[in-house]
Parts: sequence; structure tokens; C-alpha cells
Amino acid sequence: MDLAEPLCASWKAELALGFERRAARSVLARRHHAGPLQVQKALYPEGDAVCHTIVLHPPAGIAGGDELAIDICVDAQAHALLTTPGAGKWYRSGGPWARQDLTFRIEGCLEWLPQETIVFDGALACMSTSVDLAPGASYFGWEILCLGRTGSGERYASGTARVATEIRRAGRLIWCERGRIDGGGALLASPAGFGAHTVCATLLATGEIDADCLAECRRDPQVALTCPPGLVVARYLGDSSERAKLSLARLWRQLRPALLGRAAMEPRIWRT
Repeated sequence: MDLAEPLCASWKAELALGFERRAARSVLARRHHAGPLQVQKALYPEGDAVCHTIVLHPPAGIAGGDELAIDICVDAQAHALLTTPGAGKWYRSGGPWARQDLTFRIEGCLEWLPQETIVFDGALACMSTSVDLAPGASYFGWEILCLGRTGSGERYASGTARVATEIRRAGRLIWCERGRIDGGGALLASPAGFGAHTVCATLLATGEIDADCLAECRRDPQVALTCPPGLVVARYLGDSSERAKLSLARLWRQLRPALLGRAAMEPRIWRT
């Protein structure tokens, strides 16, 4: 997925994880890493059926020229939930682009629930997510994007963030979204764009929900919910990453039983 100009060689990191079902337990059966990407041990706060895993990026930030690649494979009947220990940061660049590619191949169930991503003023960032679903597989994922370090008084006045998300089921494209957000660009102030807000978030989940669940999920005035065939799509727009996380976590708690048949159990790292 070519989203940007050629990248300058810099710090490259790869993480590949494979989850499989063994008896009643979902296990992290395969792992490979190179560079500063790693995972902690598998955790089971909700029993053997779901394997919780925390993805670590020790530098905590992505600088110009860095390339991160995360490849997750979930075998049939396995269930994995992945999150991160804190906010991801895309630093200001002196010219080179930075990139993160997420590739998810799912026959069972994958939940990708990272904490927020902060794009610094002057960052040049490419973020791509590719989800390949087998028939009957399930995916639940979100992305919380913060433009500028508003808590420090920084505005997103320069730089560019390019984002792309594709979801396929049995090879057929069911969701495709691409965007370009320029620092200081007209889209940030436009009522048809960000409306001068600094935080946006998207939640994507596969499956169908009934009218009662849909009505309950739509109670949050800062979240817009739509249901294209086979998907649930939620959008948040505001100025608080904490508010965005609370809104998406509330939706997750409502949607998880309906879509995955399992009550929500928050990763403990969210409370630290």
C-alpha cells in the first residue's frame, strides 16, 4: 500500500505474532521480533478463551524515517485482544517520512484496542491497516488520533498524516478508507472536516446489531454510529483523548456481547 514518497532508511522494527486454539485455551504460539517491538507475556484476565497481549514499543515515539511493521495471525477458534501500554507518538520530522503498517490475518477473533496516537506538529506520518478475514472470523478495532500536543499548547500547524484502512472478507473488500490530514490545512477548520476539533477516533467492528443495541449505542452525542452491511462504524470528534477513550470503551462494552458473545473485560493496563 504505497501512501507516500520513498522513505529514508532509519530504525526498522518488526513484530509477528501467531495465536492458536489449544483445547479450551487461546495461546500465543508464534512470535518473531526485530528492532524495538516486543510483547509482554500472555495474560488471561477473563479466562483461557481470550489471550490478552500488550504490544511494546520501548522508544515510545516514531521519528522521521522509522518503519514499524506489525503482523498478527489468529487461527480458527482462537481469540486475541491486543492493546498498548500508553500513547503512541509521531515526532516532528526534518524531512523523512515515518511509517507503520498493521497486517491482521484472522480466522478466529482479533480485538485491536491501542491507546491514543499523538501526531506532533511537523510530523510526516503514514499509517496503514490491512485486515484479512476468513468466512466467520471477527474483528474489533479502533484508532484514536490526536492532532498536536494541545495539553502543551502545541497546534498541528504543519506536517502531514496519511491514513489508510482496508478490510476484506474471503478476499472481498468490505471497507476501504483513505485520508490525508495536513497540518494547518483547510480540512482542520472546515465544518465538513474537523470543525476546529483536535481529536478524532474511529471504531470498526464486524457483524450485525439489532435496533435496540443500535439505539443504546447512539446515546453519546459526540459519537456517530452507522451500520453498513456486515460492519459497525463509530466516529468520535472532539478535543479530549480521554473523552474519546471513554466513549469508545463504552461502545466496546455495549457491542462486545452483541457481536462477540462475550462480556467486556478491560485490560488492566488501561487503569495504570
